[in-house]
Amino acid sequence: MKFGRDSALLILQDAAIIWVSVIGSYWFRFYYDFPIEYQLQMYRLCVLNTICLGFCLYYFRLYHRAWRYASIDELLAIGKGVLVGGVVSHICSWLLFSEPVPLSVFVHSIENILLLVCGSRFVWRLMSPKVTKEIPPEGFTHVLIVGAGACGVMIVKELKSSRRAMKPVGFIDDDSGKSNLQVYGLPVLGNRDRIPEIVERYKIKEIIIAIPSATKDDISQIARICKNTGAALKMIPRIDDLISGKVSLSTVREVSVEDLLGREPVQTDLAGIMNYVKHQTVLITGAGGSIGSELSRQLAGYHPGKLLLLGHGENSIYQIGRELKKDYPELSCELIIADIQDEKRIDQIFRVHRPQVVFHAAAHKHVPIMERNPAEAVKNNVFGTKNVADCSSRYGVDRFVLISTDKAVNPTSVMGTTKRIAEMYIQSLSASSQTKFAAVRFGNVLGSRGSVIPVFKQQILEGGPVTVTHPEMVRYFMTIPEAVQLVLQAGSFLKGGEIFVLDMGEPVKIVTLAEDLIRLSGYDPYSEIDIAFTGIRDGEKMYEELLTDEEHTTATCHNRIFVGRSGDLSIHQMELELARLRKITEDDTTSVQETLKHLVPKYEAVPTG
Repeated sequence: MKFGRDSALLILQDAAIIWVSVIGSYWFRFYYDFPIEYQLQMYRLCVLNTICLGFCLYYFRLYHRAWRYASIDELLAIGKGVLVGGVVSHICSWLLFSEPVPLSVFVHSIENILLLVCGSRFVWRLMSPKVTKEIPPEGFTHVLIVGAGACGVMIVKELKSSRRAMKPVGFIDDDSGKSNLQVYGLPVLGNRDRIPEIVERYKIKEIIIAIPSATKDDISQIARICKNTGAALKMIPRIDDLISGKVSLSTVREVSVEDLLGREPVQTDLAGIMNYVKHQTVLITGAGGSIGSELSRQLAGYHPGKLLLLGHGENSIYQIGRELKKDYPELSCELIIADIQDEKRIDQIFRVHRPQVVFHAAAHKHVPIMERNPAEAVKNNVFGTKNVADCSSRYGVDRFVLISTDKAVNPTSVMGTTKRIAEMYIQSLSASSQTKFAAVRFGNVLGSRGSVIPVFKQQILEGGPVTVTHPEMVRYFMTIPEAVQLVLQAGSFLKGGEIFVLDMGEPVKIVTLAEDLIRLSGYDPYSEIDIAFTGIRDGEKMYEELLTDEEHTTATCHNRIFVGRSGDLSIHQMELELARLRKITEDDTTSVQETLKHLVPKYEAVPTG
């Protein structure tokens, strides 16, 4: 292996240390009464030690390390190299020398070599070129680290050695045993309750939460304390980064609204998921949408025989198809452009590809727009679902999962009512079909196309105001990956006719989300970024529900999934009602909402304003 200039200098330095140590040990052993026979032995031992210790130091890679970043690992490597080399050298001296080397000479030489090699490496580290920050003291951003553990220390080490204009001033840690201690040269200033006081005293501009093993509830509590201080808030995302050694300033991310929800991440039974999709042909409708694309990503990892990605918009289908091809090059994936309202086209797709599992995510979801276009909501959400469900039954699909919504419960909107009718239809069809049909019902997903979060972020970028419909408006929230994991898990439970309800945690006020997002963006709500209340929009209600009065929920083997069943529905009666609805939709769009009310008596349009 080629040596650089620094490695060559280290080799020469270590050789000199060995000779000085051995000669010094002999002189200390004999002083002025130095027998002539031992002088020859001394030089021979210098050569032998140079060979043996040099080889061992090389073996333990002492010449292939960046000594500027030396740590305890390098110290241990030096100890191993010197001790092993010394023992080997001493054994060789017994075999090669006529006179044994005095034990005191052996011990003292090894001690000296160990001390001098370690000391020289320490000096080498001190003399290594330092990264100069070239920033005046007043130009530094004062940083507070929450978490005085291994992760926090790693962040501080990188802050101190980087060119960033960031100066760590101390730690926050709830462990009372660390209070008033110094960790990596910085004080532990107190527990989380002292964060506001410390931010003000030390003029903290940025807080980094460095506790990757903390629970969601702990992160939520800490984040809520920090967001009211006015300091920018960031965090280390997960414990995997600490275990794999990926913790660095590049892994620090902004704290998101999801972190403030305080819910533990969903734990799913992956074996249950894999069993029913492995080697199967799986069809996903609406595969280019937020839920459909995430379904595609997660299913791709469970070895389906083929994924059929169906969507109406060619660009979104192309994007998810390209992503899967890159991440799963061995995956068989078919991109299909089709409108679920086109009965003949959907029949052709089922006849050709014969899917065995269907996830039906295609739907019109925007509540106010569907209020102004009720016939289109019916055509897509009701008759589009009917087309896909009928073909699933006709061509022997094993499982059909409808992605539904909490807006289908006691609906006040056209969109919610059409989704409720879709649920009713697949329940009635399930009673007479070999296909197992079920619906999965959940609330809002953060980051989806219809989520308020992207809208709020854009409004903040534009300087406000952030628009909220009503100060008392509340919604259930879940992240897209969480929702999809539970959808896939529910698919392994279904026996036919169920409506699975996902536990969404506690509902959250929309205005609270807006305030949190403004603070996390570094602004003060109402003073720097205003919040304007615009009034409830068409079809919206103040709060959402997850079950109707008629549905009786029971638990499943997953603690976040419940199953509700309503009474038996006649497929014959449903066909008659849908035929009437189709005629009204085609001939007299003004009567659509009245017909919806006939099908779903719980449907009550709310007055707007």
